[in-house]
Amino acid sequence: MTEQRAGSLRGRLLRRLAILLAIPLLIGSVSAYWNGRAAADAAYDRTLLASARAIADGLYADDGTLRADVPYVALDVFAYDSEGRIFYQVNDLQGRLVSGYDHLPPPPPGTQRTDDYPALARFYDGEFDGVGVRVVSLLQPVSEPDINGMAEIRVAETEGARERMARSLLLDTLWRMGLLALITLALVWLAVSAALRPLERLRGAVEEREPDDLRPLPMVEAQDELRPLVAAFNHFTERLRQQFERQAQFIADASHELRTPLAALKARIELGLRETEPALWRSTLEKAAQSTDRLTHLANQLLSLARIERGARAIAEGGAERVDLAQLARELGMALAPLAHQRGISLALEAEEGVCIDGETTLLNELIYNLVDNAMTHTPGGGSVILRVLQPAVLEVEDDGPGIAPEERDKVFERFYRSNPQVGGAGLGLAIVGDICRAHLAQISLHDGRSGGLRVRVSFPAV
Repeated sequence: MTEQRAGSLRGRLLRRLAILLAIPLLIGSVSAYWNGRAAADAAYDRTLLASARAIADGLYADDGTLRADVPYVALDVFAYDSEGRIFYQVNDLQGRLVSGYDHLPPPPPGTQRTDDYPALARFYDGEFDGVGVRVVSLLQPVSEPDINGMAEIRVAETEGARERMARSLLLDTLWRMGLLALITLALVWLAVSAALRPLERLRGAVEEREPDDLRPLPMVEAQDELRPLVAAFNHFTERLRQQFERQAQFIADASHELRTPLAALKARIELGLRETEPALWRSTLEKAAQSTDRLTHLANQLLSLARIERGARAIAEGGAERVDLAQLARELGMALAPLAHQRGISLALEAEEGVCIDGETTLLNELIYNLVDNAMTHTPGGGSVILRVLQPAVLEVEDDGPGIAPEERDKVFERFYRSNPQVGGAGLGLAIVGDICRAHLAQISLHDGRSGGLRVRVSFPAV
């Protein structure tokens, strides 16, 4: 019965709050360590990649043999940290050692290329001479008169410095969280008597609702002190309702686009299983593989649409960063050059220096990639695609394809609209581009190319 006395309510609340604060404190301790390690990895990974790029800049050909002139600055970036050691390795186009340490661990099978940086780089953990190391593997295109291909540069660093940084962030977080918990308990002790009664009424109003009831709370019975809380709750439920609607629309679009190709793929496989000739089996498998590639591309584009909303929200909340558009286009152009060469298409870059914008790097990479990929898809073999970066903040992609009729140019930015169904694709490339442009407050327009193809022009706000 003593727990029901009015005098013990604040004590009970403080004891329970102390227990509740202890749980997130423990969870926060684990999270702080992993977040600290993630922050350390991000900081040191960027330095690893910078070292690999510096080494890549020193590659040259000598009598048909790849050589490496490793600059001192490439290995000196870690000199300030006495707990870390750095190792490097340069392999030629055939995987033979050109310079550096032998037996640096190669990337494990299935290691994906990083999307955090516009480079053909893979980060992974390994072991070298019995010590754990963090390694970056950078593929560097080499184009010389007598050498043409991809060289590999590996740079590894021991993990002592990363652990120290993670521990430092953990201790700092624990100290701050502990102090915050004590302050919170003191404030709750002073405010609980006045706050519990109206909060209890508000809690009852919320608890009586059905799980799918997202109507706003009425403001008539809310006290002045609680009106901002009620308004914030109503704003949150409105955003939640809009999010549910967008998710429902996204699921409906994805289901509509995936249902038909999946059914066709299943039917093709079932027909192949009825055949008895190995040649027919192989033909069926090849067609199924092509269908699978198209489905994978469609799935990736659908995921890109889902990522754009997060990026747009980050930009709206002040998360944009200064981006060198010319450098971004140059690096992505180099990454797409092998694909253009494989398709027999000339990919050219015309970039003015000093073209900077405020934006989100991942989304901008997605925008340029979709524009160039769309241009190469519609450009016949032997044609050309030109990527331009112009002052003050303009991006253009021009191709030698059939172009788009003026009456269709407003429709191509709609999801799943295809101006030329014979070319293939899901009709999402330009829709993704349009969403990214809106997130960056950029204007996009379609024009006739100088050689009869299509010229896409994106104008970003000047900074």
